[in-house]
Amino acid sequence: MCVSILLNYFYIFSFFGSCLVFAGQLEQNRYHSIFCCKIPSAEYLDRKPVWFQTMMNDGHRHTSHHETNPYQHHFIQHFLREHYNEWITNIYVKPFVVILYLIYASFSFMGCLQINDGANIINLLASESPSVSYALIQQKYFSNYSPVIGFYIYEPLEYWNGTVQEDLKTLSQGFNTVSWVEQYYQYLRVVNISATNKSDFISILQSSFLKKPEFQHFKNDIIFSKAGDENNIIASRLYLVARTSENTQREAVELLEKLRPLSLIQSIKFIVFNPTFVFMDHYGLSVTMPVLISGFGILLVLILTFFLVIHPLGNFWLILSVTSIELGVLGLMTLWNVDMDCISILCLIYTLNFAIDHCAPLLYTFVLATEHTRTQCIKNSLEEHGTAILQNVSSFLIGLVPLLFVPSNLTFTLFKCLLLAGSCTLLHCFVILPVFLTFFPPSKKHHKKKKRAKRKEREEIECIEIQENPDHVTAV
Repeated sequence: MCVSILLNYFYIFSFFGSCLVFAGQLEQNRYHSIFCCKIPSAEYLDRKPVWFQTMMNDGHRHTSHHETNPYQHHFIQHFLREHYNEWITNIYVKPFVVILYLIYASFSFMGCLQINDGANIINLLASESPSVSYALIQQKYFSNYSPVIGFYIYEPLEYWNGTVQEDLKTLSQGFNTVSWVEQYYQYLRVVNISATNKSDFISILQSSFLKKPEFQHFKNDIIFSKAGDENNIIASRLYLVARTSENTQREAVELLEKLRPLSLIQSIKFIVFNPTFVFMDHYGLSVTMPVLISGFGILLVLILTFFLVIHPLGNFWLILSVTSIELGVLGLMTLWNVDMDCISILCLIYTLNFAIDHCAPLLYTFVLATEHTRTQCIKNSLEEHGTAILQNVSSFLIGLVPLLFVPSNLTFTLFKCLLLAGSCTLLHCFVILPVFLTFFPPSKKHHKKKKRAKRKEREEIECIEIQENPDHVTAV
């Protein structure tokens, strides 16, 4: 991500910026943007066929003077200026917008209270994979047992020692075990043989116990090493299965969190592992991490905007808007049955950047505007940035459509999260902010007073100039 940002930064300020300058010169001098030739006059084009007019016309009827804003007749900008701005700032529309935001905030808050504290392993599988059927059946009928946990002892151990046997029983307490150690001790009791020293323990284990057909499968669980005439057990493994309730995942994570610290403090050196632990590690952090990361991102924005202050109120509004969008995406995606997995966490981080990119220009233009009223300021802000925001978000949402056809639950999660990010940002830029900014600070009264003072001063100067001029017949 860091490399991408740096490359994008230098690309914009080098090649892309040069292309914009070149395109601007072509447009200003009325050169064709594709063929780089002079665009013919309107009289000349009228005498040519329609296909030639289509190819060579730039779409504007230019006058003798250069237009200050050649895009003011764009249909989106025309719609915003003539219709939407008047409608969204209408006094009868504002109460409905406030009610809409209260509904939005209520659902977001309700979703945040229902965040699933973990990722469902089914979401990590392909949509049409047979593993999905297996996982569903396993969760439905066999969810009362934890995954089979491999208990690996990776050092030579005195298994014939009574203290070691008690330690192993303590560690496996509460589990259903599949253990060669327990089976071997039971076998010794049945045949009434004592193996209290190393030589007897290993010789009986190799020559008698592992030769029995019912115990031969334990050969793969014991690793022997021969040093001269002496055999040693250098490693072995057991299997543990825990009885759980319906919330298998949560209890399995708690079990994992208890077993791992024991491996560091016990005299027996062991590790516990199951392939599902890879997902459970992520599962255990899936609630705290996105909240911490999102909070850190907002804090970072606060720090950066403090040093890059354009206007304090603009920074304040930006933080409020980003927080509202972030919480909205988090709550609504929970209500849309999106779990906290790696994709949703990344989307929450991306939402932070996406919201800043689209809300910041609108907010700072409003804050720095010098019009008489807040309503006029927000109208000018929407007219200046509304077209770009709408085009950007629309192209972003259209680009998400192919994700619907990928047979993957993770990809569908990506589609849901990014769709919510784009929709919430669009809602804030075009509905919520234009209304709420007309209620709350910054006030525009001081700009109005300054303009009145300047106008009065200008009128006095004009009066003095006219009275001192003897050529004027009419007094002011």
